[in-house]
Order: sequence, then C-alpha cells, then structure tokens
Amino acid sequence: MDSLGRLNKEICECRQCPRLVQWREDVAVEKRAAYRDQTYWGRPVPGFGDPNARILVLGLAPAAHGANRTGRVFTGDRSGDWLFRSMHHSGLANQPESVARDDGLALTDAWVSAAVRCAPPGNKPLPAERDACRPFLQREWGLLKRLKVVVCLGGFAHEAACSELGMRPRPKFGHLAEATAPNGLVLLGSFHPSQQNTFTGRLTEPMLNAVFARAVELAEA
Repeated sequence: MDSLGRLNKEICECRQCPRLVQWREDVAVEKRAAYRDQTYWGRPVPGFGDPNARILVLGLAPAAHGANRTGRVFTGDRSGDWLFRSMHHSGLANQPESVARDDGLALTDAWVSAAVRCAPPGNKPLPAERDACRPFLQREWGLLKRLKVVVCLGGFAHEAACSELGMRPRPKFGHLAEATAPNGLVLLGSFHPSQQNTFTGRLTEPMLNAVFARAVELAEA
C-alpha cells in the first residue's frame, strides 16, 4: 500500500528531469559563500507536516540555497521565514522559524509541499518538469485524507492546483481569492512570500496572516 513515507522516499530518489538533476547537484557542490561549510541536500525535496492536515500549503519549488540546502521545503530561506512566522501566528506551527530539518519545527493541521520538487534554474521550472512531478502531487493529495483547503502561494502553485483538480474554466488567481473545486476542496490564493514581493510591500505580514486565518476558518467550517 502507498504511504507518505514511501512517497517521500521515491521523491528523494527521483532523477526524471536531467536539467533539474544537473542544476540541483551543481548548486550543492558550488554552494553559496555563506554556507560554504555546510553539506547541501542536493536532491528532490518531499513535503512535510501533519499527516492528518486539513490545510495544504503549496509552493512553487525548492529554493537553490534554501530547501536544496536544508532538505526541507521552505526551510532556510527568507520565504520560509515569512511563511512559518505566519503559520505560527495562526497556530499551525509550534515555532516561528525554520532553519534546519532538525530544528524542532512541527506543524499541526497543515502540510507544506511544492508543485515541483527540485530547485530549478532561475526559479522557473519548465512545463515538462512540472508535469513530471505531477504524479507525486496526485499521490500526496490522495494520501492526505482530511484535506479541505489548499493555500496556493503564487500563480504557479495556483495553476498546478487547478490542473490537478480539473478546474475549468480556471478561476482567477489573487490574494485571498477563493474557489471551490469539484471535489469540494477550497483553493485560497496568496502572493508568494518571495523577497520580490516582501521587499516591495506587495505582500505584508498582516496580509499573509490574513490568509492563514482564513485557511483555519475554512478548515474548521
């Protein structure tokens, strides 16, 4: 029988996309100067969290020097700083930061994942790479039996979620925009907590907190 443990093992061993394999491994060898003394993960990154989660947080892909370094999605980069601080504010995380796989972070009623499991060059996966990862997302969603809400961090995640759920016509993405899929799952949009959005003020902490407050409301409805 399938399980989250089996799925995560298969994700970590995947080598389907030559461009992504080359990139993630090159980055793990070259490293960033600030992390020169660290051993990079350099592999695909599985999701993590509460197996009984009602809330799925879906991102784009691992960051080259974030999850590709730490081995846990949104861990060790500025986007994760914003994400887990907000999730902690809403009671979904036991601590407001995530710096390493063994830092004690635990999620309650939430699972965090990504549409693409390898760090892509320029943070831009190709359509074929997104499609190659799609079976992992399908299995993951099937194993999270209590899901009610999908928080889509950015347009790429929203598009992936809509494709997976067969939503036609595709609902428009927007911050705090909601759409209900044929199977009853609610998609909740959020601007991605990337530096491009947080440095410019397009996304503020109150805005992100509002997303997770609404996700909790929807999960408990």
